[in-house]
Amino acid sequence: MDEIYKKIKELRLLRGYTLKELSERTDLSISFLSQVERGATSLAITSLKKIADALNVKITEFFEEEKQQEHYVVKMDEQKPFQLKGSEFTYVRLNGVFAGRTMEPILVKIPPQQKQSQHFGHSGEEYHYVLKGLLIFYIEGKEYVVREGESIHFPSTCPHSLENPTNSESIILSVLTPVIF
Repeated sequence: MDEIYKKIKELRLLRGYTLKELSERTDLSISFLSQVERGATSLAITSLKKIADALNVKITEFFEEEKQQEHYVVKMDEQKPFQLKGSEFTYVRLNGVFAGRTMEPILVKIPPQQKQSQHFGHSGEEYHYVLKGLLIFYIEGKEYVVREGESIHFPSTCPHSLENPTNSESIILSVLTPVIF
């Protein structure tokens, strides 16, 4: 995660933005952004998305160490799990690499008894297929129970979160737009 914080500052300076300007572009406070750049606070995916948008880069810019060549197949040994600071969820990117990509396929593993405490809303769409377990999706204040073999598809602009209320790990295949990783 330290590399992400360094890249945020590096890109901000490269664009010639002050912390105040970045704050105005993201609706995140100057003190929070300063803490982020120093690695002194955790960073939610929604905040990282706001920063990426303000810096006019894809979120993948913060995760990739070097530019990759175009490829379409994602082999098992290329599927590297990662976690975001402050989250117990494990993510695996399943996307090919090519210019103009608009979908974000991700495998997400949600440990037992985990619930997102924050409702998210952002541009795009979300599709989730439950491969294992059961999840409750909270969308605009309504609960949707989605079991193994079932799916849910909704506009991401609706405030949403999810929960694994079971005592077993749940796994979902998620396809999101726009590209966030």
